[in-house]
Amino acid sequence: MSDEARSQYLITQEPYYRAVGSEIEMYEAAYAVRMPMMLKGPTGCGKTRFIEHMAARLERHLYTVACHDDLTAADLVGRHLLGEGSTYWHDGPLTRAVREGAICYLDEVVEARKDTTVVLHPLSDNRRILPIERTGELLHAPSGFMLVVSYNPGYQNLLKGMKPSTRQRFVSLRFHYPAAELEQEIVEQETGIDPPAAQRLVRLARGLRALEDHDLEESVSTRLLIYAARLIRDGFEPVEASRAALIEPLSDDEATVDALMEVVQANLG
Repeated sequence: MSDEARSQYLITQEPYYRAVGSEIEMYEAAYAVRMPMMLKGPTGCGKTRFIEHMAARLERHLYTVACHDDLTAADLVGRHLLGEGSTYWHDGPLTRAVREGAICYLDEVVEARKDTTVVLHPLSDNRRILPIERTGELLHAPSGFMLVVSYNPGYQNLLKGMKPSTRQRFVSLRFHYPAAELEQEIVEQETGIDPPAAQRLVRLARGLRALEDHDLEESVSTRLLIYAARLIRDGFEPVEASRAALIEPLSDDEATVDALMEVVQANLG
């Protein structure tokens, strides 16, 4: 497993996060009684930032795994490696999180291979155990450990959906893009852009999200709005910044990009 797919860190300064409901209180309640959590919502709506915020708030180390098609159970649990003429056991991020009582966050968990869910089952019910077959260990998760997974239900197809038997092991929070006023506040806070410019970007995003006649897999995320705002703050014209940060990431089809840019021009030109 590559270093890019795994990270572990203690967040010493609580990241900015603007709650849109009772998600903070719900997370703290789940953590207090050792319930695993599932976050559902579109790309770039704040799921990862929320987990970073909660890890800092609870003063827990955070292990983040970006799941992908080649991710296996061994990548999460660990494997024997060869070194200096002998083999030694190397813990995966899930095992390390269990040993240390940390938070383990599996981002876009349904992208991983199906055998990973088998590993998660005994950790996501009342047993809270992690059997390591290759070493014969049976790890009992300490009170500080929490398993969190996320995925985008609107993006998954039937072959990559999460099985009901897995979904029903988690308490779940559904994330959406914030209301216009909150989204403007987030953009301003994250970038330092002036309120009128932030308001225009949010209004543009609302217009793009309302489009139904373009076959877009996803729409403009809050993350992309922040990217566009940073470019504008750094001196780029709003239309140019919006093309680079909002429109081009949405589609490779030139006709679709041209049609979306007409919306940009109407709002910012």
